[in-house]
Amino acid sequence: MQRRQVLKAGLGSVLMALTPLSWAVPGRENADWLFSAVDGLDGKHYIAGVALDGKNRFMIEVPERCHGGCLRPDSRQAVLFARRPGTRMHVIDGDSRQLAHTIAAGEGYHFYGHGVFDLNGRYLYVTANRLEDSAGLVRVYDAANDYTHVRDMPLGGIGPHELRLMPDGDTLVIGLGGIQTHPDYGRVKLNLDTMAPALMLMNRHSGEVVARHAPSHHQLSCRHLDVAADGTVIAGYQFEGPEWESYPLICRLDAAGDFSELALPDEVTASLRHYTASVAFSRVSATVLVTAPRGNRVLLLDAEQGRLNANLELPDAAGARCDGNGGFLVSSGQGGLYRVTPDTAVPELLVTQEFRWDNHLT
Repeated sequence: MQRRQVLKAGLGSVLMALTPLSWAVPGRENADWLFSAVDGLDGKHYIAGVALDGKNRFMIEVPERCHGGCLRPDSRQAVLFARRPGTRMHVIDGDSRQLAHTIAAGEGYHFYGHGVFDLNGRYLYVTANRLEDSAGLVRVYDAANDYTHVRDMPLGGIGPHELRLMPDGDTLVIGLGGIQTHPDYGRVKLNLDTMAPALMLMNRHSGEVVARHAPSHHQLSCRHLDVAADGTVIAGYQFEGPEWESYPLICRLDAAGDFSELALPDEVTASLRHYTASVAFSRVSATVLVTAPRGNRVLLLDAEQGRLNANLELPDAAGARCDGNGGFLVSSGQGGLYRVTPDTAVPELLVTQEFRWDNHLT
């Protein structure tokens, strides 16, 4: 890992600028980097920091493809996680734009591409797999002590994926995918007939699983999610069953703890091609955005009513984050970065980069 090497953009020869950034989001100046795992046109894997004007960015080469990330509260650090079944997480210093730490999962474990900090930024919670028995875990790391591994909290299931911290600061919400994998077999899914996915709530202090909600079909792998300020959770599924079958692909856990699946029009569900990726809540309304890269779609939903507001076309729609003004930033696996707002019928292309964005933005 070459921490201070400034990498070239794709196969080009123009060096990437390392100057301070100013985001092109209305009402926000001197904001932080937008981070994402990306694949370069040279076939290598990187972590990218990007400004919305497309002129300022940096890239750090990593040995395996990464996936999701999270910010450490009250610091200038971001953590990006290797994609399932990867074995590393990378801590980026936002000021120096260099790797601060690389933490290995350790022999006998792999990560699932996601993690989240507590409100103080002290403890990092990471979804992981213990290979000897395929046990799904939340692994806890102490960021104040060089990300030392502290303990493991078993989930009683296989394949935990994205997790977030609930507004109470004490509860983790976790998408349990239910899919068994092993690094010896790459990304091959080893247990599709016996999957047992769930949307789960766990006390981050005791490790107690306080709620477990099963999807309507055992092959609806619960993967990605986001949480609103009132505690409402929207999560997306990936259906692992026959192509000709159709099931709901989005579920909702409301602030009262009631679980349901959203009944979208049949033609909308079919357009998603059994696969959702990122989920992102607006921070100023009840709107939530869900991406579906295989279907080249972006959905805007009313999270309170469980109603579809818009079904937009966006090629290889990947990562999504709110923009702080009621809209969303959405990346594309084809290189584009877009803005999507509730009152526009066509996503606005902000910039095209010479790399392939992965499915999440930080």
